Amino acid sequence: MEPVRGASQGGGGAEALLRELEALVQGAVTASSWWERRGVDCAILALSLLALPAGFLCLRSENVLVFAIGITILGVCHYTLTVKGSHLATHGALTESKRWSKIWVLFFVEVCTAFTAEYAKQGHVKMHHGYTNVVGLGDSSTWRLPCLNRYVYMFLAPLSLPIITPLVAVERLRKVELRTALRTLALISLGLYSHYWLLLNVSGFKSPSSALVCMFLTRSLLAHPYLHVNIFQHIGLPMFSRDTKPRRIHMMSLGVLNLPRLPVLDWAFGHSLISCHVEHHLFPKLSDNMCLKVKPVVSQFLHEKQLPYNEDSYLSRLRLFLSRYEELMVQAPPITELVGLQ
Repeated sequence: MEPVRGASQGGGGAEALLRELEALVQGAVTASSWWERRGVDCAILALSLLALPAGFLCLRSENVLVFAIGITILGVCHYTLTVKGSHLATHGALTESKRWSKIWVLFFVEVCTAFTAEYAKQGHVKMHHGYTNVVGLGDSSTWRLPCLNRYVYMFLAPLSLPIITPLVAVERLRKVELRTALRTLALISLGLYSHYWLLLNVSGFKSPSSALVCMFLTRSLLAHPYLHVNIFQHIGLPMFSRDTKPRRIHMMSLGVLNLPRLPVLDWAFGHSLISCHVEHHLFPKLSDNMCLKVKPVVSQFLHEKQLPYNEDSYLSRLRLFLSRYEELMVQAPPITELVGLQ
């Protein structure tokens, strides 16, 4: 047990702080246009879809540079649709319409990502966001693989994500209704086969094996930062037990970390997963662009109230995890006790 002395506010004070912050953020949202609230992110996703034909056509070229550009276009577009698109859709941040929200979740999560919509919502929205850094619930423990050493995990394991993702999805279909399982299988198959068919018929690949290798390359292009970001922003920060977890504003300010802005990752993963992760955990229904807009409001508020606002660089976190891998990724995390907050 690691005691940490927090702010002097008890439960009522913490709730009052959160309401005050919510009012400030709501004011910024109300004053924003539709373009700022949703349009910017919808445009990025639309551009990613529109760029796909150029990527597939570049793969027809025998020029190595043009071919590499095609791989890059398809890889970045793939991660923009699967990470940014799925993340925003799962949180209902793309539209106010419940019907269209469900459609976008199925498209981005099942067709593009080859995962299950139900488990994306259950694991990410309900567990990770509802119990951020609570051991055994939302502590990012699903990303731990103690059987692997630090270099295999950090540099080789990410390459398995394109293969593991649909396999995990199929395994979890055993726990859902038959109708849901059939729908998910159909949509995952549609997404994977469409990618394969386009490589054969548009990009001109002559053999199934070469098309499959290309699928793997594009779907693993940003796998390393994707895995790294998922562990950098929570693991190594205070962890809580279910019985003594702090109030929401303290849980999010202590247990979440922002990385600096990184242009490629900002585009492909979204601000809410990179430089505005604290803001995203406090206000998960905001779009990436709105998280970026309210970032100064949130950071100034937390600093004024003498609450933590965790920030660190990508390379600094990478060095930390390589040097303290056993402690962070193998051993059970210590439980943090916030003195004066429970």
